[in-house]
Amino acid sequence: MVVALLYLSLAGAYLLAVPVAILLYLNLRWYTATSLERSFMYFLVFFFFPGLLLLSPFVNWRPQKRQIEV
Repeated sequence: MVVALLYLSLAGAYLLAVPVAILLYLNLRWYTATSLERSFMYFLVFFFFPGLLLLSPFVNWRPQKRQIEV
């Protein structure tokens, strides 16, 4: 039973908890990241791809519309 709970908690962390943290981190730092930080971001997306793929239908972070004053 302990082994099953351990596997369940690791799967939850890999598929839900860490990808949510990665998405929040990417949203905050995407336009201001340095080249090394951007490489680290790409590594995280590659490593946690299944969890990010599960969360992708629920994320909508399009750029805001620009307000052009006339």
